[in-house]
This record gives sequence, C-alpha cells and structure tokens, in this order.
Amino acid sequence: MKRMIQDPVKTKKGLVYIESKTDGDFLKDLIFPFKASPSSGYKPLYSSKQILEEYVEKGGSLSLALFEHKIIVGFALLHDPDEKERWIHFGRESIMELKAVEVSREFRNYGIARQLLAHLFSCPFVEEKIIYLTAYSWIWDLAYSGHTIQTYRNMLMSLYSPFGFTELKTNEPNICLRPENIFMVRMGKKVSEKVQNDFRLLRYGIFS
Repeated sequence: MKRMIQDPVKTKKGLVYIESKTDGDFLKDLIFPFKASPSSGYKPLYSSKQILEEYVEKGGSLSLALFEHKIIVGFALLHDPDEKERWIHFGRESIMELKAVEVSREFRNYGIARQLLAHLFSCPFVEEKIIYLTAYSWIWDLAYSGHTIQTYRNMLMSLYSPFGFTELKTNEPNICLRPENIFMVRMGKKVSEKVQNDFRLLRYGIFS
C-alpha cells in the first residue's frame, strides 16, 4: 500500500517524522510515553504500546509521529469495529473505525494530528470503506488545552472535517449520553449506494 511521503514536522524540540507501520514487531523497539496522569486529569485513550501492537497484528492501519526516530509522540489508528458494536453488522470488508488520534501534550499545536490523518487517509483502500469515529467528551483533555467543552468540540470538528468526515445523527446509546459527544462518518467514494442506505438505517438500530 503506497502512502504519501511527508516532510517532517518542525517543533521546538526538533523534527517529528510521520511514518506508517504494519509490523507489530517494529513497534517493540519504539518508546511509548503515553501514560495516565491522574493528578492532571489526563488519561490517554491507549496508554499501553501492547494495545497498538495487537491492533497492527490483526490488520489495523497505523500512522506514527516519531521523535528522534524512536519515541512515539503521536499516532492515528484505523481498525475494525468492536465485536459488541452495531457497526460490525456490515462486516470488516465495508466499515472501519478511526479508533484514536493522539498527540502527547508537549508536541501539540504543531499540526501533527492533521499530518497523521493525512498520512492515514492517503491509502487508496479507504475509498472502499465507511469510516466512522466517536468522540466522547469525558475523555477530552480540557485541563491542559484550556478549552471549554464547546470549543474543544469545535476544534475536533475542524480537525476531522477536511478529511471528508461529516457529523451524523445516531441513537447509539453512548453517543446520546451527552449532547456534546460526536459521531462523524467518512463515506468512501467507492461505497455502493446500497451499503450507504443500509448504514443510514443502522445508525438508528435498524438492521436490513
């Protein structure tokens, strides 16, 4: 799978390189600094490198932001829906979830998240898929960012929209728990009209 070659991102600490990895063994040699910090209220969605390794070994698509070619300071991950979620009804050939886009605090505000997404979505196979994301407000890093719930929500929307994501309505219970939660979908150009129509029904729990 060919991906775009991107220039490194310039930060105050040095250059950060955006790369793709499809080999879980390669990840074993990298440093993964994402840890929960209860005192600051910061809890990364994935705080174990082993979780990323497992996703990659099961066919996930992963883009990494690497500092000094060995420290993971950001990542974006595409993988199948969870087996317990309604979206798995479509089967792995038609739908994927953007499970995470994470950048460590000291490397934020340099455009790394956008570069990770650009790299991830440069792969042709995404045009054959429905790709969805969920953003739950209870995991947002409001304390460090200085955002309110609404401005953080707006920031996420502006991050994902340029990559073809549109906010859609759904009655999925976790999304409906709070009004600020986000459900966005990117419809690949090669997704059939039937699959698109079936997905509209599935958003409201109607299985065709």
